[in-house]
Amino acid sequence: MKMDKVANSGNDEFYTPAYAIEPIMKYIKSNSTIWCPFDTEQSLFVKMFREAGHRVVATHLESGYNFFDFKKEQIKADYIISNPPYSCKGDVLSRLFELDIPFAMLVGVVGLFESQKKFDMFKNNEFEIMYFNKRIAYFKDYADEKPSLNPPFSSVYVCHKMLPKQIMFEEVNKR
Repeated sequence: MKMDKVANSGNDEFYTPAYAIEPIMKYIKSNSTIWCPFDTEQSLFVKMFREAGHRVVATHLESGYNFFDFKKEQIKADYIISNPPYSCKGDVLSRLFELDIPFAMLVGVVGLFESQKKFDMFKNNEFEIMYFNKRIAYFKDYADEKPSLNPPFSSVYVCHKMLPKQIMFEEVNKR
């Protein structure tokens, strides 16, 4: 999502590789409807979920869809799954907890719990975390054969009503 146009951070439009999507797929019930609120049709989230037989609604700021403008009654999804804009991940998570629809957001751990507001948000909501054995490397362009960003931080899925335990450990296979 190009929220960096709004936040002027320059760090928001990075794409998730397939190996980082595979671990969450086993926790999605068959034939589900998944909303990918920060994704275009090119997104590997969208493509992989559809290939697995799910119905996918892809919305993106560039297409005129602002995640924060959707009301709960407008959302017809079993799950909300994506890689949200880095610059507003706290606001995204806060809004997702308000919506109370099962979700999984792939986010960097830096700053995830490091404010009173975020501390209170996590303290007051049910959530799960999926940790990986390796850092996720992101794409800047889908035409790239190799990820273009190897961040100096780990990424995790922050989930709500999706995982069987509060902390899950998954292995990723970087091919």
